[in-house]
Amino acid sequence: MPAQVPMNRQAQITEIIRTISKRDSAPDPDESLFDSGLLDSFALPDVLSALEKAFSIKIPDSDLNPRKFDSISRIESYIESRL
Repeated sequence: MPAQVPMNRQAQITEIIRTISKRDSAPDPDESLFDSGLLDSFALPDVLSALEKAFSIKIPDSDLNPRKFDSISRIESYIESRL
């Protein structure tokens, strides 16, 4: 039996979004998290804090632009660029 594979990056991001938005549904990877109402500007700091903790990265204040974190795909690309 193969070893258990850790949760992939996209699944981790999705779980963070679901936890913070308090919604059970998972958005499509390219769906706008803000336009869909899953997140708003008040939730963004909580998302970024959770991402920093989950992926052991530091997100500088200069990157606090909602468009950089508008979808799971964009978040995943951003995280890859910080690792």
